[in-house]
Order: sequence, then structure tokens, then C-alpha cells
Amino acid sequence: MSRWAAVLDCAGMRTAIIGLPRSGKTTLFRILTRAHLDARAAHAPVHIGVATVPDERLDRLAEIFRPRKTTHAQVEYVDVAGLTGPGALASERSKQAAYLAELRTVDALLHVVRGFEDPTLPHPRGSLDMLRDVQEIELELMVSDLDQILRRRERLEKDLKKRKDPALEHEQALLARCQQALEAERPLRELEFTAEEEKLLSSFQFLSRKPMLCVLNLGDEQAPELGRAVAQSGLATLATKPGIAVVPVAGRIEAELAELEGADADELMRSYGLEEPGRTRVIRATYALLGLISFFTVSEVECRAWTARRGTTALQAAGIVHSDLERGFIRAEVARWNDLVAGGGWAGAREQGKVKLEGKEYVVEDGDVLHIRHSG
Repeated sequence: MSRWAAVLDCAGMRTAIIGLPRSGKTTLFRILTRAHLDARAAHAPVHIGVATVPDERLDRLAEIFRPRKTTHAQVEYVDVAGLTGPGALASERSKQAAYLAELRTVDALLHVVRGFEDPTLPHPRGSLDMLRDVQEIELELMVSDLDQILRRRERLEKDLKKRKDPALEHEQALLARCQQALEAERPLRELEFTAEEEKLLSSFQFLSRKPMLCVLNLGDEQAPELGRAVAQSGLATLATKPGIAVVPVAGRIEAELAELEGADADELMRSYGLEEPGRTRVIRATYALLGLISFFTVSEVECRAWTARRGTTALQAAGIVHSDLERGFIRAEVARWNDLVAGGGWAGAREQGKVKLEGKEYVVEDGDVLHIRHSG
């Protein structure tokens, strides 16, 4: 199981969109959630929206079962006002503290990094430098964590002077190790912790521990070469670090694409040499970064995608669907989504020997379709 998925509530994955001003954060928020913000709403400090997770596998299953309802998985996105960087004025810093507090409630960070030129919308730092921008925001997260650690260690020190307490001493030593890493400008997601340490640190909700997806927001002219964009950006090394992934998109094109459907959308993608919408790649990269999978339940009533941690057992998957299924779990009938489609449903898949009967310890795989047998 992914270390990032260990504390994730899969019932509602929440991702914050961050970045410097004029990086295209709100544009990406609109692309992902297909939200339409009026002029007043566009200048609000925080936007919250829900993105439907595209999944062709679920769509194919729905064609077979023709349910009354098809339910895709969802991701909640929080668009937070542009971070100003460590050198911000005091008035800006007070606002930024509130934004950083909002970030502590999310599962992952999506950092929009500007890679497009626009003379009418100058970069706040005066020039394009994606590596510099990533490092600047990363430093802001680490400064916030360091401040939190220093304040907590000061209180621990006072308590330890009053009484000896092994638990407090352990916490003090753990935070000292974290402090040392942060002072060396090393984010906490790069450190390894034991399960006990992970549990202790979870209450702090440190920002530099959160997995981060860097989305490179590129210009129209770069769209045909998205496959080489990461290497050309100078961020290839960053993408190899723990808890970090990098995905390029052409923001302006994707914003236009988000307004189109069917043949019109396909034609626009072909004209720019795009194989699939950027929102699909961003959501898929987020799932991979967090170690998440999708499994399905199907019937004539509803076909539905469910989000689970990689390593989830059949018993746990039953609980994700409904607590009653977990309590009365007997067995799970399991088929691969494509085998179910090829067989035209459960009966055909059984005839072809493509349906397995599994117990509670079976580890669910991405793309599995489950039918839970239960008592009561």
C-alpha cells in the first residue's frame, strides 16, 4: 500500500490547487471541475468544486448492463488563492497563514507551475523559471512546517522540565529529526517513518509531507510536444523524488476543450496532436501518486466506480460499498471489467470461466468488478 494512501479517506479524496499568482490555478480548477465562475466568484480566495473521474471502463460496463444510473468516482478540488512566497509583506503573510491552514485539511497538493509566455499577464517574478517556482512554493510549505515544529518543541521542553515522560521524549526526538530535515531544505515527504511515527505525525498535518502533483501549465505552441515537456522544463529530477509527480498540460487549450463535447472535442484534440484531455491525465496521475485504484459494482439498477487504496481486501471493499456488506460478508464474485464486457454480463463471463469466487483476504485489483455475497 502506498504510504500516501495510508491516511486517506477514500470516500472523498480532497486535493488543493496551489501556485504563484497568475500561474493558471483557477483555469485548471475550471478545467477539472467544469465550474463556471462569474467575475465576483473568480476573485474569491477559495473555490471548492467536485470533478467527475473519467473512466471508459465504467462507461463500457454501463453499455452492457444499461442501468438506470451510472455513478463515476469523484474528487474534490480546492482552489486556494495564489501563495506569495517567503518574501511576502506582513499584510500578505497574515492572509497566507489562513490559506496554509486550509491546505492542512487536504489529502494532496496540486501545484500549478507556469510555463507559458503572455506579455499581457506578466509573471510575478519577472521571468519564466519553472524549477525556481517549484522550489519557492516548496520552501513556503517547509517554513510553515518548521514554524509549527518549533512552537510544539518549545511546549514539549517546558513539559519535560516538569516531568519525565517517555512518550513526550519520543515526540521531541522525532520532531528534532523533522526540524533538521526542514532546516536543510528537505521536505518531510522524503523522510522514512515507522508506522508508529506516521501515526504521531498525522495529527500535525505537515504540508511538506503531503504528496504533490506538479502540473506544468504550458502554452499552445508546446501542446504537440507534451511528451518531452518534463525533460525540457528542468524538472525531470524532481519527478523521481518520493511523493512527487509531474504532468504537463496546455492550459488555454484544455480550458476550451472543457467546454466541448463529442466530435467537437475530438477534432480540437486532433488539431493539436493531443491523444486525451489533460484533465484525464491529471486525475490519473493523482490516483497513481496516492496509490489509489478503482473497482466497480454493476447491475441493472446502477453501475458505479469506487475508489480504494491499493492493497484493499475484498472485505474492506465491501465496507466501502456499504457497512452491512462488510458485516455480513460471505464471498465475493470477482471478474475483470473487460471479461465482463466480453461475456456480455455475469452469465456469459461465468460460462467462459472468467468469474472467481474469493474470500475476505483477496486483494482487489484496479479494474475488478465485485459482486458481494452476504448474509442478512
